[in-house]
Amino acid sequence: MEMINIIIAALFVLVILYLIAQVFLKPIKLLWKLIINSAVGVMLLLIINFIGAYFSFILPVNLITILIAGFLGIPGLMLLICFQLLMT
Repeated sequence: MEMINIIIAALFVLVILYLIAQVFLKPIKLLWKLIINSAVGVMLLLIINFIGAYFSFILPVNLITILIAGFLGIPGLMLLICFQLLMT
């Protein structure tokens, strides 16, 4: 009977450790994804600025535009382009 209690306690500890690991790893995965998406957004913003330079069109590269491009991806870049065209 004592051996069953030890096995149940060990399983309980493993489940608790798994839940704690999930609580800590979920935000890290989200932060990592945001960093990668923001880096891709910066690269796309720079490519758009390089190509747009031939047409006198630039998008400012700042924290807001990087985060919009990072969160929303290509639709976010299209949104930024539309805003820039509306503002000029």
